[in-house]
Amino acid sequence: MSVLEMQSPAEMSLWYGARRLAAGEGATDAPANGMRVAIQGEYGSFSHEAALKLNAGASIAPYSLSADVFAALDAGKVEAAVIPIENSLAGSVLEHFDLLLKHDVRVEREALLRIRHNLITVPGVTIDQIDRVFSHPVALAQCRRFLAAHPQMESLAFYDTAGSVKQLMELRDTHAGAIASRGAAAFYGAQILEASIEDNPENYTRFFLVRRAAEATQDPEANKISIAFSVENRPGTLVAALNALSALGTNLTKIESRPVQGRPWEYVFYVDCQIRNAAEGSAAVAALGEHCAMVKELGRYQEAQRPVEAQQG
Repeated sequence: MSVLEMQSPAEMSLWYGARRLAAGEGATDAPANGMRVAIQGEYGSFSHEAALKLNAGASIAPYSLSADVFAALDAGKVEAAVIPIENSLAGSVLEHFDLLLKHDVRVEREALLRIRHNLITVPGVTIDQIDRVFSHPVALAQCRRFLAAHPQMESLAFYDTAGSVKQLMELRDTHAGAIASRGAAAFYGAQILEASIEDNPENYTRFFLVRRAAEATQDPEANKISIAFSVENRPGTLVAALNALSALGTNLTKIESRPVQGRPWEYVFYVDCQIRNAAEGSAAVAALGEHCAMVKELGRYQEAQRPVEAQQG
């Protein structure tokens, strides 16, 4: 008999209905001295941790959907948003590229967060009691070796890592575990049964702090720029655009393509470039403008460095 068969419909509906309980849709935690920042996910999530790293003392406003995060920023309900843009193992968060292009926002800062996954349970539970584990699909995929070593634990996808801990504690489910951050365990009063269960310790997520374009400030020490552009669908246009950047001596560190909705086989390209000064950033935007149908500067900011504790192992 499978784990799902052992659970009553009422019990499983509590788990799978949890998205409707998510975060109070923009409710904030206790008043803080920093700005009001929207995140996608629950309190205690990696995005929550990144938001506090980017703005100490921030007042966090959690939302279920990334689109709702940007809508809140547009409407002035929050001063900023913190979004994951890329994971070193799972790759880019493609939806967020689309949202950065769609909305009148600018990237003001970036941060790198070391991702450590933990098996989290209700206090007092032992590992032999756990027969199912809930978490976001990406987190489950990054803990395959641990889960394979415990075949009695069935992996079940959930909408959010921290949300799985929240629901675990609300249900006081002594036969379930969650995979999430140490911060999630602390926030909801859960216990960490097994720490650092991720397959690969070189697991980092890059986060952006985004503000409305009219209110964003440009760091005079910025050494990185993010740009979105599109080219005409004819031979050599993309090569010409990239050659324009190369001619400036600008170091291209990332390129991503996204399809243009409603226009099959046409794409928007997103690039990150290291720049030596503000003039080089402006020159890069101008150079692309000579070859591209559309150019949008997404932001200039200081390139994030790996956390010191991660470099030391």
